[in-house]
Amino acid sequence: MHSDDQVLAYPLQPAGPLDPPAEWEQLRQTCPVAEVELPTGDRAKLLTRHGDVRDLLADPRFARPTSQDPGAARVAPEGTGGVAAEGGSSMAIAAKGEEHQRWRRTVGKWFTARRMAALRPGMAGIAEDLIADMVAGGAPADLKAALGFPLPVYVICDILGVPAADRDRFAHWSDTFLSVTRFSREEIQRAHAEFTDYMAAHVADKRADPGDDLLGALILDGGPEHGGLSDEEIRATGMSLLVAGHETTANMIGKMVSLLLADRDRWQRLVADPSLVRTAVEEALRFDANLGFGLRRYLSEDVQLGDDVLPGGSTVICSMPAANRDGEVFAGAEEMDLGRSPNPHLTFGAGPHSCLGQALARTELQVALEVLLRELPSLELAVPSAELERVEGLLVGGLREVPVRW
Repeated sequence: MHSDDQVLAYPLQPAGPLDPPAEWEQLRQTCPVAEVELPTGDRAKLLTRHGDVRDLLADPRFARPTSQDPGAARVAPEGTGGVAAEGGSSMAIAAKGEEHQRWRRTVGKWFTARRMAALRPGMAGIAEDLIADMVAGGAPADLKAALGFPLPVYVICDILGVPAADRDRFAHWSDTFLSVTRFSREEIQRAHAEFTDYMAAHVADKRADPGDDLLGALILDGGPEHGGLSDEEIRATGMSLLVAGHETTANMIGKMVSLLLADRDRWQRLVADPSLVRTAVEEALRFDANLGFGLRRYLSEDVQLGDDVLPGGSTVICSMPAANRDGEVFAGAEEMDLGRSPNPHLTFGAGPHSCLGQALARTELQVALEVLLRELPSLELAVPSAELERVEGLLVGGLREVPVRW
């Protein structure tokens, strides 16, 4: 355990835009429960070993901190840029306990592998159109802006039954919520009010004519009296899906392609053998060192973790990307193995709070990669990978842009 004079400033700084912080390996070996200080001045415990991170994330007793919890809770919730908590879009969804599990069961029925397979041709069509537009605009281009950012928004619009004509409004709202610095508080609040009004009206329209989409399915399940969701919960679900599902996947598309293009042999191997796409996506998810802040858990009671006792009342940061480099679990952990299987990475979390949309994210990443390999086999980075720039900001793990040519 680090003593008080060895408290680390968190987040840790990486060696390069695609590289992990040097401290991860040392912490896993010598200090798996480290004391860190957050930018707010709060203290927290940092976990870096795969087993510790998996066990804590899978523990149903603990969820992410809320504003009601003491301790180091003054960092905005994961994946929201802080807006959902401020504006209340997620407040209709319980954060933990039986209510949260009821919501997960109800919504999770829709996010099956079978349902995602049915969405796949539509996703591929969207990706093909976006890539064709990028090519028409000429090289170099920003792959993140051309494909990474719009693809998940357009897919989410399809899932929510939102008309294609409204896609760009959704993209603007999501952009506003997820930017830490570009928009004023007033602009963010206005976007949130517009989005809330839009989704409330959209749910009302769906109630009249449900259709074959997620919101329609939730309405057809019946309300709370039948074990289903209220209109407010359905609205909040639609809003949360945009915010949580867009940011992470948009960033991951750019990071995945950058990792594969940083070493040209990786890309050429996939061009030669596209059957590796599924395992390559999983390995990019494991190998990504730029996942943002990590998942936080507030401990409502003492927890024994190996030789350490984590005291109740503390906040713990679970570093999934550090755990994903644990050599005790992954042979050749510092190498990107495109055929790695099995690959028990923790990028989507674990247990009762694991990412509900992981089947969707995986499908989007696979489709984006498949279409790029087919349409642009000559794709390459337009700058050296060391010159890529990370997005600065606690919660967002991503690159500012991904300049490419072909």
